[in-house]
Amino acid sequence: MALWILSTQLSVLCALLLAASSVNAQSGSSQPSISTPPTSSEPATETTLITLPISSYTFSSFPVPSASPIPGTFSSTSPKSPPPPGSELIPDFAPAWAMAHSRAKEFISGLTLEQKVNVSTGVGLGNGPCIGNTGTLSLLDTGSNTTRLSWPGLCLSDSPLGVNYVDLVTAFPAGITAASTWNRTLLRLRGEAMGAEFRGKGINVALSPVLGMGRVPQGGRNWEAFGADPFLAGEAGYETVLGLQQNGVQACAKHYINNEQEHKRDHESSHVDDRTEHEIYLHPFMRAVQAGVASVMCSYNQINASWACENERTLNQLLKGETGFQGYTMSDWGAHHSTLAAVAGLDMSMPGDISFGSGTSWWGANLTAFVENGTISESRVNDMAERIIAAWFLLGQDDNYPPVNFDTFDPFNPAKNQNVNVQADHYKLVREVAAAGTVLLKNVGGALPLRAPKTIAIIGNDAGPSTRGPNGYFFNFGLDGTLARGWGSGSTSMPYLITPLEAIQERARQDQSDVSWFLDNWALAGTQPLVGSQGFVNGANDTAFGQDVAIVFVNADSGEDQTINTSNIVFGDDTLDFGDRGNLTLWMNADNLINAVAAVNNNTIVVVHSVGPAILEPWIENPNVTAVVWANLPGQESGNSIVDVLYGDVNPSGKLPYTIARRTEDYPAEPVTGGTADEILLVEYTEKLNIDYRHFDANNIEPRFEFGFGLSYTNFSYSDLTIRAVHHTDHTSAALEAAWADGEASPNVEGGSTAIWLHRPAFEVSFTVANTGKVKGGEIPQLYLHFPSSAGEPPSVLRGFADVLLNPGQSKALTITLSRYDLSVWDAGAQGWRKPDGQFTFSVGASSRDFRLKGSVPL
Repeated sequence: MALWILSTQLSVLCALLLAASSVNAQSGSSQPSISTPPTSSEPATETTLITLPISSYTFSSFPVPSASPIPGTFSSTSPKSPPPPGSELIPDFAPAWAMAHSRAKEFISGLTLEQKVNVSTGVGLGNGPCIGNTGTLSLLDTGSNTTRLSWPGLCLSDSPLGVNYVDLVTAFPAGITAASTWNRTLLRLRGEAMGAEFRGKGINVALSPVLGMGRVPQGGRNWEAFGADPFLAGEAGYETVLGLQQNGVQACAKHYINNEQEHKRDHESSHVDDRTEHEIYLHPFMRAVQAGVASVMCSYNQINASWACENERTLNQLLKGETGFQGYTMSDWGAHHSTLAAVAGLDMSMPGDISFGSGTSWWGANLTAFVENGTISESRVNDMAERIIAAWFLLGQDDNYPPVNFDTFDPFNPAKNQNVNVQADHYKLVREVAAAGTVLLKNVGGALPLRAPKTIAIIGNDAGPSTRGPNGYFFNFGLDGTLARGWGSGSTSMPYLITPLEAIQERARQDQSDVSWFLDNWALAGTQPLVGSQGFVNGANDTAFGQDVAIVFVNADSGEDQTINTSNIVFGDDTLDFGDRGNLTLWMNADNLINAVAAVNNNTIVVVHSVGPAILEPWIENPNVTAVVWANLPGQESGNSIVDVLYGDVNPSGKLPYTIARRTEDYPAEPVTGGTADEILLVEYTEKLNIDYRHFDANNIEPRFEFGFGLSYTNFSYSDLTIRAVHHTDHTSAALEAAWADGEASPNVEGGSTAIWLHRPAFEVSFTVANTGKVKGGEIPQLYLHFPSSAGEPPSVLRGFADVLLNPGQSKALTITLSRYDLSVWDAGAQGWRKPDGQFTFSVGASSRDFRLKGSVPL
C-alpha cells in the first residue's frame, strides 16, 4: 500500500484511540449511575457493579497438568508439531507447558518485584513499535559487568485476518469466510500462513482468533469470528490456534467472554446463566485451550455485573480452573479497570496506561505498592510473570526469534521500518479459501456455472474499485467499491485488491465475451436504446437489458465501535449504531437495484459480499433471479475467487455458518440499544441455549436458508450408516467413565472440562458419501445430535462434520467420532458434565434441516 496512506491512518489512530480510551478510563474509576426503572420504551440498565474490596488477598497458583501421555490418543507433543487437521489424536501439550513453566519459574527467581511487575505491564500506547508492548528486562552480572539475563519483551499486534498496521502483508479472508469452508485443512493452512507473516514481522503475539458466537446477527464484529454455533466456532478456533502457533507465534483467543455487541460494549453487562455460559460461550475458548493457546484477551463488557477483566468466575474458576489454561490473560485495550484485577485473574495490562497517552497505569507502580502494603500477594505477581514468560518459552521465542522490524507509530523512519515482505505465495491460499468459503444459495435451471456467455452485464458498486483505493479509509471506516473485509482493528491493509469487475473482464477476454457495466446503485432506469442503435444508456436496467447474463454485486458492512464514514456514499435507511448493523437489509439501495435489473433480464445472478446474514425477501423468489452466490468477505483475491466459482473452475462447497431468516424478528436476539453515557445497559441472554438454528428448530420457524446450507453444481447421496462404541486399551479413567455412564457429573477439578477421558472418542459414526452428479465436487456432511427430552437441549445440536472431494461416480466412507463430552450437558448444580437419561439419536446430512441418515447411540 502507499506509504502516505499508512501515515494518515496511523496519525488518526492515535487520536481515535485516545478519544475512545477516555470513556474506558472514566468508567473504570467510578461506579455507574443508579438508574430509575425503565419505561417500556427504555432499555433495561444494570445498577449494581460488583467490584473487589480493598483487603488482603492470598494466592495459590493453579497446578501445571502432568497427565501421562496415552499412546494413540493422548499424543505428547509441542505446539510446533501438532497432529494433522481432523486427526482423532488429541494433542497433549502438558509436558511442553510443564517445561516452559519450569524455565519461567527459574527465570523470574532472580527478578525484583518491580521487574516482575514490568513483565505484566504494557508500556503504554505509542511507547513501543507495536500496537501493544510489554516492558523489557536486562540484568547485569555485577561481577563481570555482563548481561546475565535478558528478555526483549513482547510485541502484540492485530488482526484475526492478517497483520495490521504494516505494509507488505497479505489480507486473508475473514474468519466468517474461513468458517464457511467447514474445512479443517484450509482453516489450519490459513492459520499457518498468518503465523508465518506475524513471525516474519517480528510479532510475538497475534491477537487472533476471535471466538465470539454471533449471538445477534447485527453484531458488528461477527465477521471476525467463525459463525453462530459453538462446535463450528470451536473447531475453527482450534485449527487456527494450531496453525498460528506452529510457526512459533503466540495466539491470543478473544474477546473473552460474552462480548456480543458493539453498542456500549464498555457500558453493558451481559447476564448469562451458568449452563449457557459453559455449553455455548465457553466452548470455543475451551477448544483453544486444548490447542495450547498461549494467551486469552478479556473483553470490554461486564458479565453478570462484574467487568470481564476482573471477573473471578470467568477468569479464575472457568478459564484457569475448569479448562486448565496454562497461559496468560490480557486486557483488551483500555478494558482494565482496577489494580485488584490481578486478584481476579488478569495477568497482563494492555496497552498499559489507564487512558491512552496518560502516563498512568493501574499496574506498574500501583501494583508494586499493593504488594508492598500486603493487599496483593507477591506470589500472585510471580504467577503473572511466570505465565507470560512460560508462553514465550513454550513457543520457542527465546531461540533466534526475529526482532520487530517495523514501527506502527513512526512508519517513515527507515531505521525502524525495514519493509520486510512476508507475503510469500499466500495469495494462492487466499484465493482458495475465499472460493471454498463461497456458498451457493440458489441456482435455477443450471444458471451457474457460466459457460462463456456472449454478453455480460456487471451491475452494482460492489463490483468495482473504490475511488480511494483499497486502503483509502482509516481502519476501513468507509465503503465505496467492492467489500472484501469489515472495519476496525480486526481488519488489515491490503497490498492490492482484485475486484470482481477486473477478474470477470480477464475471463471474458479469454472467452471473447462482451462485458458492460454500471456501478451506480441509485440510477436504476434510464432511456432504453433502440435495438441496434448506439443510443445513450444511463441506468442499471438499461445496461442489463438484452444481455445473456446480468450479475448484480451487493453488500452489507459492519465493524468495530465506530459509525462508518458516509462522506461520499449514501446508505438510505441503513442506519448504524457504533459498529453494529442498524438493520439486516443489504446496503446502498441493493434490493431495488436487484429488482430493477431482474425486471429486464431473466438471467439475473446476485453475488453478495456480507459480514453476516441479511433479509433477502424483497427479491429472493423473483423468477428472473436465477442464482444467488454468498461470497462473504474474501480478502485481496476477491475477484479471482468469485470468478473461480461463477465459471465452475471451483465447484462451490461452502456452507452457511449461520441462519438466514425470512424476517429480522425471527432471530432470538437483537442488540440492546439506548442508554446514557453513564448507564450500564443490561443485556439478558434470555434465549439461553437457543441461539441461531437452535432457536429456529425449537420454535418451528422456517428460515429462508438454514444453518449449514449450501448447494453444489453436482449431487451427493448418503448411505451405509453404522455406529460402534470405541474401546480403549488404557483404563486409567475407567472409574470416571463408569460413573459418567451411570449419570454422575464429572468432578469439578482443575482441568476437569478438558480431561482426556471426556474428550477421547467414545463412538464412531461411519457412512458413505457418493457423487451422483456429472462434475467433480466437495461435500460437507454434518452430524447433529438429538438429546433425550430429559436434557432440556435444543432439538438438534451440531456435533461433527467432515469434508470430502469426489469425482463423478466416486464414493468414500467417512467417520465422525462422538466423545462423552459431546453427549453431555453442563450440570450447574453439580458443576460438572453429565450424561442425561434417555435415548440419544442423531442425524447425518447436508445441513441442519437436510438429514439423509438417522441412527441412535448405543448407550
